[in-house]
Amino acid sequence: MESGTATLEKEALKRKERLLRLRQGKRRGVIGESDGPDSKKSTDQEAILPKPIFRSYKPTDESLKENTLPLTKPLSVKEHVIDQLEAAEPTPIVEEVDLVNLAPRKPDWDLKRDVAKKLQKLERRTQRAIAELIRERLQGSKEDLATAVNAQTETQQDSDSDSG
Repeated sequence: MESGTATLEKEALKRKERLLRLRQGKRRGVIGESDGPDSKKSTDQEAILPKPIFRSYKPTDESLKENTLPLTKPLSVKEHVIDQLEAAEPTPIVEEVDLVNLAPRKPDWDLKRDVAKKLQKLERRTQRAIAELIRERLQGSKEDLATAVNAQTETQQDSDSDSG
């Protein structure tokens, strides 16, 4: 643990020294990393500058025209764009549209759905009640039934003879 803090302290001291040298260099007007014997190397390096290379700038000076890069033709991106457009086209999921599913439902469709079972039960009870009422009438007037059936058949025969 102590060796880790010792190295951190050494690095902090080095940083402080570097900052002091930079401040002194700014005051003098020369920005260099070191003062002393290595300062000659930095001035020699400043004397040897790299030649500029011009990509899009056309210099007017003849000596600088040698450093221009030859013009290159841009690559054709038409094929790449076509490939990307083809890849981006969505495939149709549904081929045919069902108009029944798209049509809006009536506002009371859910009420009808919920009441349908209850209506079926009531319909059965209603049919039973009607059947019981008919039976009671028939039992109360068995004689009337025979006359009613005879009268009905006569009216049908009359209507058949009239129409034919």
